[in-house]
Amino acid sequence: MEGDVKLIIEDGVAELLLDRAAKHNAVTPAMAQRLADHVRAIQADDTVRAVLLRGAGDRAFCSGSDLNALATYPSTWHFRNRLEYAAVVRAIRKPVVAALQGWTLGGGAEMSLGADVRIAADTTRIGFPEVQRGWVGGGGASQLLPRLIGHAAATRLLMLGDPIDAAEALGLGLVHEVVPQGALLTRARAVASRLAGFSPVAVQSVKAALRAAMEAPLAAGLAYENEMNVLCFSAGDHLEGIRAFNEKRAADFAR
Repeated sequence: MEGDVKLIIEDGVAELLLDRAAKHNAVTPAMAQRLADHVRAIQADDTVRAVLLRGAGDRAFCSGSDLNALATYPSTWHFRNRLEYAAVVRAIRKPVVAALQGWTLGGGAEMSLGADVRIAADTTRIGFPEVQRGWVGGGGASQLLPRLIGHAAATRLLMLGDPIDAAEALGLGLVHEVVPQGALLTRARAVASRLAGFSPVAVQSVKAALRAAMEAPLAAGLAYENEMNVLCFSAGDHLEGIRAFNEKRAADFAR
Protein backbone atom coordinates (compact mmCIF):
# COMPACT_ATOMS: atom_id res chain seq x y z
CA MET A 1 0.00 0.00 0.00
CA GLU A 2 1.20 3.49 -0.77
CA GLY A 3 1.96 5.97 1.98
CA ASP A 4 4.88 7.08 4.06
CA VAL A 5 5.82 9.08 7.12
CA LYS A 6 8.46 11.70 6.43
CA LEU A 7 10.82 13.35 8.88
CA ILE A 8 12.12 16.89 8.33
CA ILE A 9 14.42 18.44 10.96
CA GLU A 10 15.11 22.17 10.91
CA ASP A 11 16.12 24.65 13.61
CA GLY A 12 15.49 22.27 16.48
CA VAL A 13 12.03 21.18 15.31
CA ALA A 14 11.32 17.74 13.87
CA GLU A 15 8.31 17.67 11.56
CA LEU A 16 6.60 14.29 11.23
CA LEU A 17 4.51 14.30 8.06
CA LEU A 18 1.85 11.63 7.48
CA ASP A 19 2.18 11.51 3.71
CA ARG A 20 -0.83 9.71 2.25
CA ALA A 21 -3.10 12.56 1.23
CA ALA A 22 -5.06 10.53 -1.34
CA LYS A 23 -6.32 8.28 1.49
CA HIS A 24 -6.82 11.02 4.08
CA ASN A 25 -3.46 9.99 5.60
CA ALA A 26 -4.90 6.69 6.85
CA VAL A 27 -2.16 4.74 8.61
CA THR A 28 -0.97 1.36 7.39
CA PRO A 29 1.17 -1.03 9.48
CA ALA A 30 4.18 -0.02 7.38
CA MET A 31 3.51 3.66 8.16
CA ALA A 32 3.20 2.86 11.86
CA GLN A 33 6.61 1.18 11.76
CA ARG A 34 8.08 4.13 9.87
CA LEU A 35 6.65 6.51 12.48
CA ALA A 36 8.19 4.44 15.27
CA ASP A 37 11.57 4.48 13.53
CA HIS A 38 11.46 8.26 13.18
CA VAL A 39 10.41 8.71 16.81
CA ARG A 40 13.33 6.55 17.93
CA ALA A 41 15.66 8.85 16.00
CA ILE A 42 14.02 11.96 17.44
CA GLN A 43 14.37 10.70 21.00
CA ALA A 44 18.10 10.13 20.49
CA ASP A 45 18.81 13.43 18.71
CA ASP A 46 19.66 16.19 21.21
CA THR A 47 19.40 18.81 18.46
CA VAL A 48 15.66 18.12 18.27
CA ARG A 49 13.91 20.18 20.94
CA ALA A 50 10.28 19.97 19.76
CA VAL A 51 8.12 17.96 17.37
CA LEU A 52 5.42 19.02 14.92
CA LEU A 53 2.99 16.31 13.75
CA ARG A 54 0.90 17.01 10.65
CA GLY A 55 -0.83 15.42 7.70
CA ALA A 56 -0.23 15.95 3.98
CA GLY A 57 -2.75 17.70 1.76
CA ASP A 58 -5.58 19.89 2.98
CA ARG A 59 -8.41 17.40 3.52
CA ALA A 60 -7.27 15.53 6.60
CA PHE A 61 -4.85 15.31 9.46
CA CYS A 62 -5.40 11.56 9.68
CA SER A 63 -8.51 9.44 9.24
CA GLY A 64 -7.16 6.66 11.46
CA SER A 65 -6.10 3.16 10.51
CA ASP A 66 -6.40 1.95 6.94
CA LEU A 67 -9.52 -0.22 7.20
CA ASN A 68 -8.42 -2.67 4.53
CA ALA A 69 -5.12 -3.19 6.37
CA LEU A 70 -7.06 -4.06 9.52
CA ALA A 71 -8.48 -7.07 7.68
CA THR A 72 -5.04 -8.44 6.78
CA TYR A 73 -3.79 -9.50 10.21
CA PRO A 74 -3.28 -13.29 10.14
CA SER A 75 -4.77 -13.80 13.61
CA THR A 76 -6.26 -12.02 16.60
CA TRP A 77 -2.96 -12.57 18.40
CA HIS A 78 -1.07 -10.72 15.69
CA PHE A 79 -3.56 -7.86 15.91
CA ARG A 80 -3.19 -7.77 19.69
CA ASN A 81 0.57 -7.33 19.30
CA ARG A 82 0.37 -4.72 16.54
CA LEU A 83 2.43 -1.56 16.70
CA GLU A 84 -0.02 1.01 18.07
CA TYR A 85 0.89 4.30 16.43
CA ALA A 86 -1.01 6.51 18.89
CA ALA A 87 1.08 5.01 21.69
CA VAL A 88 4.22 5.82 19.69
CA VAL A 89 3.27 9.52 19.73
CA ARG A 90 2.39 9.44 23.44
CA ALA A 91 5.84 8.06 24.22
CA ILE A 92 7.70 11.06 22.77
CA ARG A 93 9.48 12.78 25.66
CA LYS A 94 9.89 16.10 23.85
CA PRO A 95 7.02 18.58 23.42
CA VAL A 96 4.70 17.70 20.55
CA VAL A 97 2.47 20.08 18.60
CA ALA A 98 -0.25 18.56 16.41
CA ALA A 99 -1.50 20.61 13.46
CA LEU A 100 -5.05 19.37 12.82
CA GLN A 101 -7.09 19.96 9.69
CA GLY A 102 -10.03 18.38 7.97
CA TRP A 103 -10.82 14.83 8.99
CA THR A 104 -9.22 13.84 12.30
CA LEU A 105 -10.85 10.51 13.01
CA GLY A 106 -10.41 7.32 15.00
CA GLY A 107 -6.77 6.45 15.42
CA GLY A 108 -5.87 9.83 13.95
CA ALA A 109 -7.82 11.60 16.69
CA GLU A 110 -6.24 9.27 19.25
CA MET A 111 -2.81 10.11 17.86
CA SER A 112 -3.56 13.81 18.33
CA LEU A 113 -4.42 13.16 21.99
CA GLY A 114 -0.78 12.17 22.48
CA ALA A 115 0.33 15.68 21.50
CA ASP A 116 0.87 18.36 24.13
CA VAL A 117 -0.57 21.20 22.05
CA ARG A 118 -3.33 20.73 19.48
CA ILE A 119 -3.85 23.57 17.02
CA ALA A 120 -6.82 23.09 14.72
CA ALA A 121 -7.73 24.66 11.42
CA ASP A 122 -11.30 25.89 11.19
CA THR A 123 -11.94 23.02 8.75
CA THR A 124 -11.19 20.36 11.37
CA ARG A 125 -13.72 17.63 12.15
CA ILE A 126 -12.73 15.41 15.08
CA GLY A 127 -14.48 12.11 15.71
CA PHE A 128 -14.16 8.65 17.18
CA PRO A 129 -16.42 6.58 14.90
CA GLU A 130 -15.18 3.10 15.85
CA VAL A 131 -18.40 2.17 17.66
CA GLN A 132 -20.33 2.74 14.41
CA ARG A 133 -18.11 0.17 12.70
CA GLY A 134 -18.37 -2.46 15.41
CA TRP A 135 -15.37 -2.00 17.66
CA VAL A 136 -13.77 0.24 20.27
CA GLY A 137 -10.66 2.30 19.55
CA GLY A 138 -7.42 0.83 20.85
CA GLY A 139 -5.30 3.99 20.84
CA GLY A 140 -6.28 5.43 24.21
CA ALA A 141 -9.42 7.51 23.63
CA SER A 142 -11.58 5.82 26.28
CA GLN A 143 -8.94 6.60 28.91
CA LEU A 144 -7.60 9.96 27.76
CA LEU A 145 -10.80 11.72 26.67
CA PRO A 146 -12.54 11.58 30.08
CA ARG A 147 -9.42 13.04 31.66
CA LEU A 148 -9.18 15.80 29.05
CA ILE A 149 -12.78 16.88 28.52
CA GLY A 150 -14.79 15.16 31.26
CA HIS A 151 -16.79 11.95 31.43
CA ALA A 152 -20.05 13.27 29.95
CA ALA A 153 -18.49 14.81 26.84
CA ALA A 154 -16.27 11.77 26.32
CA THR A 155 -19.27 9.47 26.61
CA ARG A 156 -21.10 11.34 23.86
CA LEU A 157 -18.13 11.34 21.50
CA LEU A 158 -17.22 7.69 22.03
CA MET A 159 -20.64 6.07 22.35
CA LEU A 160 -22.32 7.92 19.47
CA GLY A 161 -19.24 8.28 17.28
CA ASP A 162 -20.33 11.50 15.56
CA PRO A 163 -17.63 14.07 14.68
CA ILE A 164 -17.57 17.60 16.05
CA ASP A 165 -16.25 20.75 14.42
CA ALA A 166 -13.28 22.84 15.49
CA ALA A 167 -15.34 25.40 17.39
CA GLU A 168 -16.99 22.74 19.55
CA ALA A 169 -13.63 21.00 20.07
CA LEU A 170 -12.21 24.30 21.33
CA GLY A 171 -15.16 24.79 23.69
CA LEU A 172 -14.64 21.31 25.13
CA GLY A 173 -10.90 21.86 25.61
CA LEU A 174 -10.10 19.14 23.09
CA VAL A 175 -7.96 21.58 21.08
CA HIS A 176 -6.03 24.58 22.36
CA GLU A 177 -6.49 26.98 19.47
CA VAL A 178 -8.41 27.33 16.20
CA VAL A 179 -6.99 29.27 13.25
CA PRO A 180 -7.96 29.71 9.60
CA GLN A 181 -6.91 26.81 7.39
CA GLY A 182 -4.36 28.93 5.54
CA ALA A 183 -2.65 29.98 8.79
CA LEU A 184 -2.41 26.52 10.35
CA LEU A 185 1.15 25.55 9.44
CA THR A 186 2.56 28.98 10.17
CA ARG A 187 0.96 29.04 13.62
CA ALA A 188 1.86 25.43 14.47
CA ARG A 189 5.46 25.95 13.40
CA ALA A 190 5.67 29.13 15.47
CA VAL A 191 4.46 27.30 18.59
CA ALA A 192 6.85 24.40 17.98
CA SER A 193 9.71 26.84 17.42
CA ARG A 194 8.94 28.63 20.67
CA LEU A 195 8.94 25.35 22.57
CA ALA A 196 12.24 24.44 20.94
CA GLY A 197 13.73 27.66 22.34
CA PHE A 198 13.00 26.75 25.96
CA SER A 199 15.34 24.80 28.21
CA PRO A 200 14.91 21.17 27.10
CA VAL A 201 15.24 20.01 30.71
CA ALA A 202 12.54 22.42 31.85
CA VAL A 203 10.01 21.80 29.07
CA GLN A 204 10.40 18.02 29.23
CA SER A 205 10.07 18.16 33.03
CA VAL A 206 6.84 20.14 32.71
CA LYS A 207 5.56 17.55 30.25
CA ALA A 208 6.45 14.69 32.60
CA ALA A 209 4.76 16.42 35.56
CA LEU A 210 1.61 17.11 33.55
CA ARG A 211 1.44 13.47 32.48
CA ALA A 212 1.82 12.41 36.11
CA ALA A 213 -1.08 14.67 37.07
CA MET A 214 -3.35 12.63 34.77
CA GLU A 215 -2.97 9.51 36.87
CA ALA A 216 -1.17 10.11 40.18
CA PRO A 217 -2.86 11.00 43.48
CA LEU A 218 -2.39 14.65 44.42
CA ALA A 219 0.24 14.07 47.11
CA ALA A 220 2.33 11.88 44.81
CA GLY A 221 1.95 14.37 41.96
CA LEU A 222 3.07 17.28 44.12
CA ALA A 223 6.11 15.31 45.28
CA TYR A 224 6.94 14.40 41.66
CA GLU A 225 6.64 18.04 40.60
CA ASN A 226 9.15 19.03 43.28
CA GLU A 227 11.59 16.37 42.05
CA MET A 228 11.26 17.75 38.53
CA ASN A 229 11.97 21.21 39.92
CA VAL A 230 15.13 19.93 41.60
CA LEU A 231 16.17 18.21 38.36
CA CYS A 232 15.88 21.49 36.47
CA PHE A 233 18.03 23.32 39.00
CA SER A 234 20.63 20.56 38.94
CA ALA A 235 20.89 20.91 35.16
CA GLY A 236 21.90 24.55 35.53
CA ASP A 237 19.68 26.15 32.88
CA HIS A 238 18.08 28.29 35.58
CA LEU A 239 21.29 30.31 35.77
CA GLU A 240 20.85 31.46 32.15
CA GLY A 241 17.23 32.28 32.92
CA ILE A 242 18.25 34.46 35.86
CA ARG A 243 21.01 36.17 33.85
CA ALA A 244 18.59 36.90 31.02
CA PHE A 245 16.06 38.37 33.45
CA ASN A 246 18.66 40.65 35.04
CA GLU A 247 20.03 41.71 31.65
CA LYS A 248 16.52 42.32 30.27
CA ARG A 249 16.94 39.96 27.28
CA ALA A 250 15.50 36.70 26.03
CA ALA A 251 17.08 33.61 27.55
CA ASP A 252 19.31 31.56 25.26
CA PHE A 253 19.14 27.89 26.13
CA ALA A 254 21.13 26.69 23.12
CA ARG A 255 23.26 23.66 23.86
